[in-house]
Amino acid sequence: MTEPSDWTYVVTDIEVDGPWAGANSMRSFASVATTTDGRTFGEFEAVLEPLPGAAPNPRTKEWFDSEPGTWEAATADPQPVAQVMAGYVEWVRSLPGPRAFAAAPVSFDGTWIDYYLRRFTPYGLHQGPYEEDRLFHGPALCLRTYTAALTGRPPADLASPKLPPHWLGDVPHTHKAIDDARGFAHLLHFLTRTTGTPALRLEA
Repeated sequence: MTEPSDWTYVVTDIEVDGPWAGANSMRSFASVATTTDGRTFGEFEAVLEPLPGAAPNPRTKEWFDSEPGTWEAATADPQPVAQVMAGYVEWVRSLPGPRAFAAAPVSFDGTWIDYYLRRFTPYGLHQGPYEEDRLFHGPALCLRTYTAALTGRPPADLASPKLPPHWLGDVPHTHKAIDDARGFAHLLHFLTRTTGTPALRLEA
């Protein structure tokens, strides 16, 4: 039986140009490979070319335009999608196991990563019982849900800007994928360290 600290969590953040995978594109993403006790095994960061036939959602593009530097960070020097996803699979498979994906929230970031993995690689985020060659060894961890469970607050109240900065390791949430992934990795470490303590109480 593995100990909790034996697992490698691939803590991931994505930047997309709209709400729908396929009609819109994931423009960049980044992952930090870490354990609950703070060991880190590396990082992966990529900017991807838009999907064929896809286009940015106008309202999403307006948001990017209102946040200086975010569009440039998400779109500069893009690489072919198939090449990026193959490199990501190779990187994840190089990490010590067992491995699990993590994001905040998994329902958004995980949906996009699963779409891209399924479309461009033989893998998925959570693979069925008859898929023996697996990229991840267990279900994904939703850091938003983990935070909600430990604080007693609804997940909708726990977006990154509402969390105390030290929970995120004082890493600014810039909407640059690697910055945000690093902050979420710190959140995983913080939640694990402080489970059951008064430090997890948030003011209403």
